[in-house]
Parts: sequence; structure tokens; C-alpha cells
Amino acid sequence: MTPELKARLDDLLDQNKILVFMKGNKLMPQCGFSNNVVQILNTLGVPFETVDVLADGEIRQGIKEYSNWPTIPQVYIDGEFVGGSDVLIELYQNGELQQLVEVALAS
Repeated sequence: MTPELKARLDDLLDQNKILVFMKGNKLMPQCGFSNNVVQILNTLGVPFETVDVLADGEIRQGIKEYSNWPTIPQVYIDGEFVGGSDVLIELYQNGELQQLVEVALAS
């Protein structure tokens, strides 16, 4: 990964408490897994931003390297990688996601 791309990703994560790297955007998810993540975050009623990896091949590949996670979507809360769709579903179902989000938004 280039230093420039790492800086871009760092900046995106610094600027957004909850950020989802996904296929499509929160208004038009382009895959079922991305849609699952958007629906969960909408259910929690929290502000979040998205980055469409389909619109930027460099970010699409770079974010996988950045997180050491091979799939999209990828969810970051307060700059920390949380996981993908399956992890988010599990955290939501056991109540941990709500706590993570509340702590992040309060800081």
C-alpha cells in the first residue's frame, strides 16, 4: 500500500465516527452484505458515512490490506476495524454493537 493511500484511509477514519467501506452507498447498497450493514446501522438510528469501493479501485483493494480483512463491507467505529456483515449481525444480536456505537458517539 502506498503511503498516500494509507494517509487517505487514515483521514477518512479520523473524520468519521462510524464508517462503512461497502459496495454502493447507504442509499443504494450494491450487494446483500452491504445492505445488511446499512439496515443494522439504520435500525440503531446512528449517523454513519459510507465509502463506495466500486467507485475507487485503489480503496477497494487498499482497505483489505489496511484491515487485513479480505471481504467488503468493512465497518469501522471510532477508527477501529469492527468487522464485516456477519460480525456486525452477531454484535447487533447480542447487544454489543449498540454499546460500541454509544461509546464512540459520546467521545
